[in-house]
Amino acid sequence: MRGRENVGTGVSLVIPAYNEERGVTVVLSRLSEAMAASGLQTEILVVDDGSTDSTRGRAEAAGVRVLHHLGNRGYGAAIKTGIRHARYPLICITDADGSYPVESIPQLVEELTANGCDMIVGARVGRDAAIPWARRPAKWVLGWLAKLVAGEPIPDLNSGLRVFWRDVALRFFNYLPDGFSFTTTITLAMLSNGYLIGYTPIAYHARIGRSMIRPIHDTLNFIRLILSIALYFAPLKIFLTLSGFLLLLGLAWAMFSKLVLGQLADVSTLIIGVAALQVGMMGLLAELINRRLPGLNREEA
Repeated sequence: MRGRENVGTGVSLVIPAYNEERGVTVVLSRLSEAMAASGLQTEILVVDDGSTDSTRGRAEAAGVRVLHHLGNRGYGAAIKTGIRHARYPLICITDADGSYPVESIPQLVEELTANGCDMIVGARVGRDAAIPWARRPAKWVLGWLAKLVAGEPIPDLNSGLRVFWRDVALRFFNYLPDGFSFTTTITLAMLSNGYLIGYTPIAYHARIGRSMIRPIHDTLNFIRLILSIALYFAPLKIFLTLSGFLLLLGLAWAMFSKLVLGQLADVSTLIIGVAALQVGMMGLLAELINRRLPGLNREEA
């Protein structure tokens, strides 16, 4: 990105919070200590997303900057509000539930600025990542789909602890959703447009308080979201994959009908083949249109 050598490395720490009265005070205390010890120029910005408990009051009592939504607008909406009002060129997001090791934030900032990355993600991998087993199959499916779209492995697609440049996030604001899928979207959007993302292993602890995530509902939404992002940023990958599947299906049906049924099902095989060709051509057309639209590519920034 052009011009970054002329900006400081102050960090705005954005913490979305919705009914997190049990965890927010602990998180803010740990965060203040960690950032004071780091020597980084920082601000802590809590975005209360219409909480109905004492979250807002406890954040204000901690002496940090607090923004407030009148109603619950969503995790992503709270982060976007924080980004809009941030004072510094670097944004760090984390949760108010105590699940992320805020002590790792200075390290993430250092790695981002030292390695020339556009975003550093705290990846919840290894033995210290206490991800519930019930959520791991869904994470595997989402990871496989995301790898197909991005063209590279993604150790942690939707980690809520990450550091990124504010100007990059602003370029994608029209695509970033208001719900929990904010982190998934910004990861895939950046990878699909040539931005550099690094991953640093972090611990992950059991949250303080009750989770707002609905496993089945949110997993289905994440799958829909990944496919939507693919159509936005990498349509050829989806259409060619589907076209290849149809071609294999057509060949398999032709062989089955000839060898098992004793007669080649030429009409149905032809229909499947034409459908595969049409899907492939749609993918090429979508990719051509996508490349001609005003770019979000890193090299154009």
